[in-house]
Amino acid sequence: MRLDRAVDAYLRHVTIERGLSEHTVGAYRRDLDVYLEWLTAAGIDDTTAVTGAIVSRFITDRSSIVPPPAATSLARLQSSVRGLHRFLVREGIEPEDPTSRLRPPKMPQRLPKALTIDQVERLLAAPSAEEPIGIRDRALLELLYATGARVSEAVGLDVDDLAHGDVLRLRGKGSKERIVPIGSFARDAVDAYLTRVRPALAAKGKASARLFLGSRGAPLSRQSAWLVIRAAAEASHISSEVSPHTLRHSFATHLLQGGADVRVVQELLGHASVATTQIYTHVSVDTLRDIYATSHPRAR
Repeated sequence: MRLDRAVDAYLRHVTIERGLSEHTVGAYRRDLDVYLEWLTAAGIDDTTAVTGAIVSRFITDRSSIVPPPAATSLARLQSSVRGLHRFLVREGIEPEDPTSRLRPPKMPQRLPKALTIDQVERLLAAPSAEEPIGIRDRALLELLYATGARVSEAVGLDVDDLAHGDVLRLRGKGSKERIVPIGSFARDAVDAYLTRVRPALAAKGKASARLFLGSRGAPLSRQSAWLVIRAAAEASHISSEVSPHTLRHSFATHLLQGGADVRVVQELLGHASVATTQIYTHVSVDTLRDIYATSHPRAR
């Protein structure tokens, strides 16, 4: 099968049958474009001609470019290529998978950065409770920390997703739905936004079911939500880097520190594997120092 047709078929598969997001499919497409360009330069245009040795040479070449790619980028590239060839075998297009012996690069373990509880409280209090946009921003921040939602999940919420009282329906990766509790602080902040702000915002634009709206009445974008978080971090004088995922990391870390079971946190975060959630269970360096200083007889 021609390689360009194989890639198109695979991308249709992950889009339609697996329901992957447009962002994820776009990343696969960019990786596979790099793969196709390399294979074409090597005189290969058919899937039958791809062997394990050729795939290994491709990965070696990509690893040696200057500047070298990050381990995460190389791992994603391998995953995209592996996914393509596994798909061809499953569909009966090719009898063997040339990536079967391919080993992913060793990833450096990076612990997620979480804010302290005091920092979170300052961040949540940063937006003005008197200005309409401030009320909306506070509702967004409270909801993110209360539920551990990804920013994309939060801006994708409809008003009806809040119809169950003290729980919220989130749509995660691959359109998978999960139900998470929403605490009283977040519920109160969202209710204030719904009654005092959203009707006026909605009147400025076309009818939208989205919960969070921008100043012109259109659904709030991920980029705008990121700006809300950054502005709150600056206003609350938090020196550490605050990213769109910071409140999600803080949500998970604070739950585990409070005694929550890792399986429960896995369910709340929408992780497919508990191994992804377990990264939050690692003891921080500061905690190690504190325990050592108070426990070891010769620490002082």
